[in-house]
Amino acid sequence: MARIDAFLKLGLAQGCSDVHLAVGVPPMLRMNGDLLPIKFRELSDTELESYILEILTKKQTEGLHSGRDLDFSYVADEGGRFRVNVFRKVTGIGAVFRHIPDNIPTLDQLRSPAVLTDFCDYHQGMVLVTGATGTGKSTTLAAMINHLNENRPLNIISLEDPIEFVHPSKHSQVIQREVGTHVQSFADGVRSAMREDPDVILVGEMRDADTIMMAMTAAETGHLVFGTLHTTGAVKTIDRVIDALPGELREQTKAFLSMSLKAVVTQVLVKTPDGRGRRAVQEILVNNRAISKLITTDQTHQIPSQLQTGKDQGMQLMDQALLDAIQRKEIDPDDAYRFANDKRKFHRFVTDTDMVPALEMGGGQG
Repeated sequence: MARIDAFLKLGLAQGCSDVHLAVGVPPMLRMNGDLLPIKFRELSDTELESYILEILTKKQTEGLHSGRDLDFSYVADEGGRFRVNVFRKVTGIGAVFRHIPDNIPTLDQLRSPAVLTDFCDYHQGMVLVTGATGTGKSTTLAAMINHLNENRPLNIISLEDPIEFVHPSKHSQVIQREVGTHVQSFADGVRSAMREDPDVILVGEMRDADTIMMAMTAAETGHLVFGTLHTTGAVKTIDRVIDALPGELREQTKAFLSMSLKAVVTQVLVKTPDGRGRRAVQEILVNNRAISKLITTDQTHQIPSQLQTGKDQGMQLMDQALLDAIQRKEIDPDDAYRFANDKRKFHRFVTDTDMVPALEMGGGQG
């Protein structure tokens, strides 16, 4: 058994989401959003590097020694699957192990809005799930792919870096390919996928113009494309896609988004009232004629008003979703306030009185 497995086993026993290993500090666990040290000595550079090298392949070792960051999946000897990032910093090596549950959660178990199930019924177009790192985008997408897998006879091709949840084929055929192992890049993976008779293509990260363009082409040519972006709202997501491509493609990109973008789901993870878990809260855009017109006429700043009035179509602003979850007693109001845009609406729910002066001094906006 690799020595690093002992830390991973401890983390799983504690119910953590991530295990952090860095030089100069003891191992740390991410528990319900908070980073907490375990009772262990501070790790030295040589000690930690020896732990990491035990689980690397020859190719990964060469990559690490050449100065590259590593992204890969790891299965501990005593069970537990992890997404791993290994990196170097000023004091030496570091690594983060994100636990991937064995069982793929359903949309119902995630308590996702019903409209996310509707998104799985589309036959073509693009659905984007966005949010900062660590907000559960991969889990939401895994639940959507699982729903398709259980209910429709499809050819689903997933491109990931690295592969996280493993989908056994059920009613669908699910082909999972890993960037760096099976394909050179996301763009290459999408290009290949379009020659493999796909119904659905999952693009694990739309991180560059080439990938975005290939994903757009797939969505325009009769495929359902799911993708992720590290953006924090529907408007920022649309603007990001437009800005990511060359200026001469701006009008073409806006035309694509107006016609082929089906939905944008932006999520955050907020602590539950008892502090023992976190719940995904989502802003949802469902593209319609009004939103399409705002995209083509460079008026994306008016989209929030459409989300506010589009509740009958399943739309909601992040602040609306947070307030609804607070009133249903599903999330902690103090933690929810951190994610709110108009913080004045949350004053009456805040229980930590030390937060209120800071809110008022900040003019009520965050």
